[in-house]
Amino acid sequence: MAKKETKKNDGKSLLAYGGAHHYDASDISVLEGLEPVRRRPGMYIGTTGPEGLHHLVWEIFDNSRDEAMGGFCDEIEIVLLPENKVRVADNGRGIPVDIHKKTKVSALETVMTTLHAGGKFGGEGYKVSGGLHGVGASVVNALSVYCKAEVYRDGGKYLQEYSKGKKKSAVKKISASKLHGTIITFEPDTEIFGDIKFDWHTVVNHIRQQAYLVKKLRISIIDARNFDNLPAQAGKKGLNEEDVFYFRKLEEELPSVSFYFEGGLISLVKYYNKFQKPIQSNIFYVEKELDGVGVEVALQYVDDIVDRIFPFANNIYNQEGGTHVTGFKTALTRTLNTYCKKNEMMKESEGGFTGDDVLEGLTAVISVKLREIQFEGQTKGKLGSMEAQGAVATVFGEAFANFLEENPDEAKSIINKSILALKARKAAKAAKDSVLRKGALEGMTLPGKLADCQTKNASESELFLVEGDSAGGSAKQGRDRRTQAILPLRGKILNVERARIDKMLASKEVKSLVIAMGTSIGDTFDLEKMRYHKIIIATDADVDGSHIRTLLLTLFYRYFREVIDAGYIYIAQPPLYKIKKGKEILYAYTDDEKLKIVGKNADVKEIEEIEQPTGDETTPLEAETSGEKSASNGARIHIQRFKGLGEMNPEELWETTMDPAHRVLKRVDISDAEEANEIFDILMGSEVPPRKSFIQSNAKLAEIDI
Repeated sequence: MAKKETKKNDGKSLLAYGGAHHYDASDISVLEGLEPVRRRPGMYIGTTGPEGLHHLVWEIFDNSRDEAMGGFCDEIEIVLLPENKVRVADNGRGIPVDIHKKTKVSALETVMTTLHAGGKFGGEGYKVSGGLHGVGASVVNALSVYCKAEVYRDGGKYLQEYSKGKKKSAVKKISASKLHGTIITFEPDTEIFGDIKFDWHTVVNHIRQQAYLVKKLRISIIDARNFDNLPAQAGKKGLNEEDVFYFRKLEEELPSVSFYFEGGLISLVKYYNKFQKPIQSNIFYVEKELDGVGVEVALQYVDDIVDRIFPFANNIYNQEGGTHVTGFKTALTRTLNTYCKKNEMMKESEGGFTGDDVLEGLTAVISVKLREIQFEGQTKGKLGSMEAQGAVATVFGEAFANFLEENPDEAKSIINKSILALKARKAAKAAKDSVLRKGALEGMTLPGKLADCQTKNASESELFLVEGDSAGGSAKQGRDRRTQAILPLRGKILNVERARIDKMLASKEVKSLVIAMGTSIGDTFDLEKMRYHKIIIATDADVDGSHIRTLLLTLFYRYFREVIDAGYIYIAQPPLYKIKKGKEILYAYTDDEKLKIVGKNADVKEIEEIEQPTGDETTPLEAETSGEKSASNGARIHIQRFKGLGEMNPEELWETTMDPAHRVLKRVDISDAEEANEIFDILMGSEVPPRKSFIQSNAKLAEIDI
């Protein structure tokens, strides 16, 4: 907008903008009903991406789960339906349908169409709930192109339908019924979420966790998305919608899973440690209420160097922690230090344990239940209720101290592991300080064979991690020297899955990478000092290249998680083929692209035969590199199969893999940290049976380049 100059000190603003402009009451927008949710969905569900889409399911499920936590429900059914619909049913009390005194409409309509309305703000409806904000059902309704609420209570079945948060008719009783419960069916709005696709594994993993947290609650998940004519199929079996859970009776014909646990948090800890080697045979467990706060903690130490803490508040998973985690860590450190000192298990010169020392190898589940609960943000990622901190510290601290006294062998194993962690921490600090000093002394030259870029602006700087000196040489010649840095890696780096920092930094390749990044590592890590906002892993398209890529991803996941979360890690996608059609040169990144370039009438078998000529005694690599054939129009086609970046000359590498205008990069993202952690445990850990089982189960999915 163009600016106009005005005279100074005229009692008006020094800057006036072109065109008439006024600001009065008419400029203030008042959004009615659920319109704020549709205008700013991120404020209520965090994001409109896949995480926010699944958050809709969690919001409706949480309402049913809260019924179970209150003892009013023992069964919940979640069904993924065709046309992007989701159905959540429970056998709870049913949402009230009588007229609300304030809104003058049915309580059901109030709950479904009004923000901050529900049975969780006072009264005796819910003593404990996860849906504090009272926006769950109404937000889901607002963000759905279609929503239906079916309520069974007071001897009848009641129904109301909605579209984009607005009712389509009044609540009406459609039949008599002796059942009790609530069914919510909704279809997310594509205008809000774009491409809608519910992920089966995401739903199952989340619900499994919830089933552990609510004892004796049966939860069924059924995938009916590809099941045609559901009503007709149900009719054949003599089923009808009057049966709240009639979908379960179709389980034999539908993909489904059910969860029911009586062991609670102990069972959940066993599940998390199923691929680990315990050093503590008896799982610690305590459940007690203190000052109105219910505290439940289970923990077990395993032979590992990472910690796994899973905090919950009113059964809501708090991925960012909160006050209950602070209270737990404080009590854990204090209790182990007290026990160690009392039994003279550590030299005074070694000092005491820090929080990091006692967390190493720990798997713990912390669950608190509060009547009045405070979360930081609607997505409930962090608990803010201060009373939880003191309650957890007191209940857990006293019970864990007794556990150590009553189980001396278990206590000895835990203390010895913490002492080992303490010694490793000191050794790691010395190694880390040495690396940092070396980095400072080397100044602008930096370590190893790094060819740095000219710009010092991290936002436009890129670091390519390439495999071997050959690829490194081509990359250095073909790069844009102003913004692109190259670090060749020799061989396979250390598997850091079970390596502490001191051992890790003894690896020359890892040390070079840490210094090049500039962030430091461990407790002194600082993302603001990151020298490159794109770290691009560029390895060969073979088994060794995949292994090196996995090792690098393990390093970033275990020691530089913040770098992944910031979106700085990428994987390059070099082409598989270089195709010459006459004078035209094209690159294909997949076999399908190759066939499209060569032409629909090309004989696939013939191409493969040309790529692997017979008759001469050649090595497998030589036999796969190139071939020629005649195209249908008479032009000669030459196909070169790239087996590694080192085979490309600098110009080819720039054109296909490094040029921002044409390259293909995949950004590394962690959509499910818990599942990612489990996969790294299986594939990169020391236990062979889980890895063997994983490979056997997924062998058919592997794409093998022979």
